[in-house]
Amino acid sequence: MFAICGGTVYTASAGVLEGASILVHNKKIVAVGSHISIPHEAKIIQAAGKSITPGLVDCHTHLGIAEEAVGDAHVDKNEVNDPISPHLRALDGINPEDPGLHDAYSSGTTTIIVTPGSENVIGGQSVALKTYGNVVDHMILRQPAGIKMAFGENPIKMYMNKNKPPSTRMSIAGMIRETIIKAQSYDKKFRAGNTDRNLRMEALVMMLNGDIPLRAHAHAADDIMTAIRIAEEFNLQLTIEHATAGHKVADELAKRNIAATIGPSITARVKVELKDRTYRTPALMHQAGVKIALITDHPFLPVSSLRIEAALAIREGLPRDIALKAITQNAAEIIGVGDRVGSIEQGKDADLVIFSGDPFELATEVEQVFINGQTVFSTNIRHHHV
Repeated sequence: MFAICGGTVYTASAGVLEGASILVHNKKIVAVGSHISIPHEAKIIQAAGKSITPGLVDCHTHLGIAEEAVGDAHVDKNEVNDPISPHLRALDGINPEDPGLHDAYSSGTTTIIVTPGSENVIGGQSVALKTYGNVVDHMILRQPAGIKMAFGENPIKMYMNKNKPPSTRMSIAGMIRETIIKAQSYDKKFRAGNTDRNLRMEALVMMLNGDIPLRAHAHAADDIMTAIRIAEEFNLQLTIEHATAGHKVADELAKRNIAATIGPSITARVKVELKDRTYRTPALMHQAGVKIALITDHPFLPVSSLRIEAALAIREGLPRDIALKAITQNAAEIIGVGDRVGSIEQGKDADLVIFSGDPFELATEVEQVFINGQTVFSTNIRHHHV
């Protein structure tokens, strides 16, 4: 049992509490506030002059499946011989020894989604993880956490070179519709007593039943609308991943309550779909009423850049409280794990970050990180290995 006392607590769910304390016991937050009673046996961590936030949440990464510093042998994010691969699980490609995972928790990011890449039309199943551990099965928060599909130029570039479809956006949409209809037919037969299993179809049936969302890679406004069109045809839960031009169709997303995970923003316009990239996108989409999160898409932007993206969004008009939610509570809710993480409140997992000062200031240092109430990083200890 321990208590973090006297700091500025950014709860994400209930505003900012000055000079407050957080009591942690058995991996959970048991109390938070300015006048909580702290048992005499609790270890005290003095945090006066410091800021405490929930563990940060990055709801779109390729950590562990696009490993750093190892070359092609450990880049497992795309099965580039089969454009329709809903049965693939990101979980099976993750190496928890990826140094990017250390970068994640040491910079305050304690929960992530790891998702297959975007070179297939249907890339497979995402997984939500805590970022600290040496056995990936013990790090899971939600499996699966969505089906990844990709709209736009990435699958076209990959498969035109192989003389296989898709070679157009029409073909991407057509392949998705065909496959979903196959899954509907499979489900109907399965319910009627045909018990021959098909893992590809089972994955899509989870999506059709509303158990997991369609996570649609879509940068351009027209691709976002195609994803919406298909989701409405088949009554699917949808999130838009990247949403680079999401501000152009923000009203369309808002009126349907479709969330957007925006990023990576700190990048050059390296392809046509990024021509509308602007740091104002989060503010514009929030103003339109869209629920937003910010993402790094690691390794395309290092995972440690998450709060820098939030700071840039604040500079361009996103309110500070929404910027915090975009890398904590909103992101956790979009993943589907908001009951466990994303805010500092009683009953949540004790995933906490102590900052030396304002968390949105670039020079502010991450001093201590807790996951499930365990210190996983400290500037005094500097854990580098699990």
